Order: sequence, then structure tokens, then C-alpha cells
Amino acid sequence: MIRKWQSEDTAPLLSLWLESTTDAHPFIDAQYWVESEALVRDAYLPSAETWVWEESGEVRGFISVMQLQFIGALFVATPHLGKGIGHALIQHVQQAYPSLSLEVYQKNSRAVNFYHAQGFRIEDSAWQEETQHPTWIMSWQADQTPSA
Repeated sequence: MIRKWQSEDTAPLLSLWLESTTDAHPFIDAQYWVESEALVRDAYLPSAETWVWEESGEVRGFISVMQLQFIGALFVATPHLGKGIGHALIQHVQQAYPSLSLEVYQKNSRAVNFYHAQGFRIEDSAWQEETQHPTWIMSWQADQTPSA
């Protein structure tokens, strides 16, 4: 169900991203995300390695890793949240990279809790000037993951 995204057609990813990011960040004006779509399409996705969770020919989630360590995106289609897709995608990249980092909005407690459960720890905080909201910088290292 997880495969590397190799198509230049980013429309399915962008559609999922826009819906998911808008739902996950109700504290940010949805127009901000609409205006960010070109940047995601033209800069972020082409410079990242992306894997998708595909089921019945439909992309239900994706993860993008930039610069061999930064998770720039992890999104799961809203109807499929809580079904293990995000966990599987994180595990997939944790097997491929020895250390990972990411930035998540502090108000997105569902995501912060999810990343904690995947072994990520808060390292620092930052301020997003564009959205006027604080974020957490979180990181994970293969040799620090507790065995289950």
C-alpha cells in the first residue's frame, strides 16, 4: 500500500494536502493554505522524496522528506484518520533514515501527540511569521527509539 511517488502529476497530493491541512489547522485562515498551494506544488514537492499510501487506486495519505532528514509533509485524508496510515508512513521513513526532524504547530495537539507516540521529541520552538503562530521543532533518532 505504500509506494514511492514518481509521477509529475501532483494534483492528487495537492488535493489531499489542501483538505487535510485546512482541517488540521482551524486556527489558521483557510485562504493562507489556498495561497500556499503553488509553493507546495512548485518548490516543496519537487524537492522532496515522497511516499504515498494508496488503496483502491486512491491516495489516502502521503509523507515527504526533504534534505534527507526533514519531514516536510505528513497528511492523511480526513475520512481515513485514525486507521494507521500516518503511523505506517512514519515507520516507512524511519526505516529509511537514521534521524528525522519536523515542524508542527503547537496548537495542532493531535499531531503533536501523534509524533510523540512515534518517538519524536520536542527540541525547540519557533515562530511562523506568515501565520503568526508558534511551532515545535521535533526530532527522532533511530538509536533513541524505545523498543515496544
